[in-house]
Amino acid sequence: MSSQPTTPLDSDIDSSPLLLPAKVLRSDAEALQAARELAELAREQAARRDQQRKLPWAEIEQFTRSGLGSISIPKAYGGPQVSFETTAEVFRLISAADPALGQIPQNHFGILQLVRLTATEAQKQAIFGSVLDGWRIGNAGPERGTKDTLTLKARITREGDSYRISGEKFYSTGALYAHWVAVKALDDDGRQRLAFVRRGSPGLRIVDDWSGFGQRTTASGTVLLDQVPVDAELVLDNWRQRDVPNIQGASSQLVQAAIDAGIAEAAINDTIRFVREKSRPWIDANVERASDDPYVIADIGRLKLDLHAAEALLRKAARVLDEVDAGPIDAAAAARASIAVAEAKVLTTEIALQASEKLFELAGSRASLAEFNLDRHWRNARVHTLHDPVRWKYHAVGAYYLNGTLPARHSWI
Repeated sequence: MSSQPTTPLDSDIDSSPLLLPAKVLRSDAEALQAARELAELAREQAARRDQQRKLPWAEIEQFTRSGLGSISIPKAYGGPQVSFETTAEVFRLISAADPALGQIPQNHFGILQLVRLTATEAQKQAIFGSVLDGWRIGNAGPERGTKDTLTLKARITREGDSYRISGEKFYSTGALYAHWVAVKALDDDGRQRLAFVRRGSPGLRIVDDWSGFGQRTTASGTVLLDQVPVDAELVLDNWRQRDVPNIQGASSQLVQAAIDAGIAEAAINDTIRFVREKSRPWIDANVERASDDPYVIADIGRLKLDLHAAEALLRKAARVLDEVDAGPIDAAAAARASIAVAEAKVLTTEIALQASEKLFELAGSRASLAEFNLDRHWRNARVHTLHDPVRWKYHAVGAYYLNGTLPARHSWI
């Protein structure tokens, strides 16, 4: 790319983050190993980062340097193009260590799918090439104060051979850490466009004002755009995705489900550890250890079974995506992928919430002490699962099997 990001001052979050050389992974096995290594690093201080709202800069830079940021780039453009099954497992592994770290690149991957679907050949070469070089993509799509999450007020206006964008975004996960800020805006004809704005562009401001009680270090706050210039070759016809059946929404939802599965695993593991090491048995159990309480044993068994069921559906959904992606995608194939992911998303959502809530019942009142910060599991599960209501997943699945109704086509199904 012609414009290289620079290292920002700590007090200047509108400048670009450090651009470091990134490895290019060559296989699914390498991607999984890189994810395991990152998870091991991230787990060490995850609870403290959550308590202090300390942003995981070192960890996200390790994510990029390791080559994980480019694992979905097609082989034709120099990437490894790992399977969806591997992608889901990468996000599950990282999120079991730190789900905020898992969520930060969530939109990076979703946007790469949009590039694959709607970009011109020249745009693919430029954007995929930058990601292989270590550029990160952040999200500036959703807005507050609109009718729904699909409604936009931001505008992109033609100005000679380039464009200018104005608007205000929120829930901008990844933008603070990004070299590219991918902005959705309506053009003069009312069509949605996707513009890749370089960090440091005049008129672009990123505000770290995310105050959610969960996923605290995702920095999913505000992006302000005031007549921000953007090159015409970096503006995609995002509206075209509506015209053809695709798996963009399903692939995005698969990552969401993997993050929730990771949260559930971490909550169950911490429950088991606490019960074994710190909990006292209930007096009526007449046992020496809390881990010998028959009701606790039964509940742990149920949690593990539910987790394994969710993980199995997650893997099944990923394999369906791989199958659909390998052939021509028609409306029926796209629906099959969306329904498979919706089924997984229901179970990963429910086990994440159930496990993080059940933790306190099984571990006892001592587990509620701030020094352990175990409430982070429930807070993270509750906030992350708000992205898309499970009640509509049930509806989509039921309508599909009962009446043959194909699900809606957008990023949340």
